[in-house]
Formats: sequence, C-alpha cells, structure tokens
Amino acid sequence: MSDSELLAGYVDAWWSSVQDFLALLEELDPEDWTTPTDLAGWDVKAVASHTAHLESLLAGGPDEQAEIGDLPHVTGPMGQFTEIGVVTRRDADPTAIVEELRNRTAARHATLVAEPPADAAAPAPGIFGMIGWSTRTLLRNRPLDVWMHEQDIRRAVGRPGGMDTAGAQHTADYLVEAFGFVVGKRVAPPVGTTAVLAVEGSAPVAVEIGEDGRGRTLAVVPEQPTVRLDMDRESFIVLAGGRRAAAPGGVRITGDSELGQRIVDHFATTP
Repeated sequence: MSDSELLAGYVDAWWSSVQDFLALLEELDPEDWTTPTDLAGWDVKAVASHTAHLESLLAGGPDEQAEIGDLPHVTGPMGQFTEIGVVTRRDADPTAIVEELRNRTAARHATLVAEPPADAAAPAPGIFGMIGWSTRTLLRNRPLDVWMHEQDIRRAVGRPGGMDTAGAQHTADYLVEAFGFVVGKRVAPPVGTTAVLAVEGSAPVAVEIGEDGRGRTLAVVPEQPTVRLDMDRESFIVLAGGRRAAAPGGVRITGDSELGQRIVDHFATTP
C-alpha cells in the first residue's frame, strides 16, 4: 500500500468518526453536558471542548492560551495542553462548541481532500510536528481520539452504540498492536511465555517473550498458549484506554489465570 492510500484511509476513518461524534452531540439533552465521564475531572462538555480545541488547531485556528491552575487531574505538560480547550470554552454554550467542531472539521476535511497528504514520514503540522509526530502518526491518531471520546460520552450518558463503525474498527485494530509491549515490558513474564489476545471483530494476535524480554509477534496463533485472553470490543477499549474495568464476564482468561489477570491490570496504553 502506498503512503497516499494509507493516509487516505486514515482521513476517511477520521471523517467518519467526526460525523458520528457530531451526531451524538446533537442528540444530547441539556443536562447531559454536565455529566461526569470516565476521564478524571472532565464532564461531557469538557470532552467536547477538548476535541473542538484540537480540531481547531489542526484546521489553522488560533493558538489558544489559558491559565490552567492547580487541578488534581492535570499531572504533566500534556495534561496542561489538553486542558486548554476545556478552560477556553468553559463559558461557551454547547451549541457553539458543536458548531465550531462542525465548521473546523469541515474546513480541514476539504483541505485534506483537495491536497491529499502523500508522505507518511513528513513532519506533522504545528505543535504535533514539534513534539516529533509524523504525518502518519497524526492522521492515524485522530480517528482513535475522536472515536474514543465519542465512547466516553456514550458511557457517561447511557447511550451505547458505535461499536461497529469505521472508527471502532480502526481504534481496536490500532490498540491491539500494543499487546506485545504490554506483555513484554509491563508484565515481563519468563522467556518463552506465549500469550494470545482475541478481541471480537479484530484478528487475534499472539506474542512470545524472547531472550531479550520483548514480546515478538508470532505468525501463527498457538493452540495452547501460556495464556489466552478473549474479550468483546467494548471491554478491550475501556481497558486499553485506561477508562474503567471491563464489565463482569467481558474478559475470559484461559491458561495461566494469574498471568492473565496481570496482563489485564496493565492493559492501559492510551490516556
């Protein structure tokens, strides 16, 4: 697959995720906007505000600045950055946030269609390039970010759905790739350990711990690994996203149950 085709697929997944996100925001009742989410310190309005801020920056909007203050859920420079959009939109009406998000994403989508990115390794624009992101990294992360925040809101307001969309598939397949890192680096079981992750809707992935302690991906999924974890997509997403524990029965561990639980406990790979 060429860089152009790869990046175009990411753009399509992002645009589809944006439309789903906007549709959800338009369904919300006024009281929904103040409902707390799984993200510490953020209600539904904060999640929407943060998303609008990032999409505004990417569409060429102003470089926003804000005094964050001493907030318990802000623990580092990245947290301070992601809080800016929340603070600058604190007094904004929800309808204004939705309209901003609609306008900014439409403008950016028009640009990406008119001038499709063709070099995956090229530095990402603006602040994202300054932190070392490539165009591939940025475009690959945007569908994940938007879809994950759609799910944050859905869980908060009790409106489940969106588990079979383009954004859902993109995000699940993307996060599954971190399984080797989770097992090898975070859990660090003995050399020769084999582990399989089977998330509903995604291809199963199997890893084996090598002499260097790394979890290398196996071409063939072993029939009797040291441990196997089977889970539905939502259970995987809340665990990998560091949101909350999976619902009872959402994760099925076969083989070494103690090792399986340690893997589950270290699953979070994205804030």
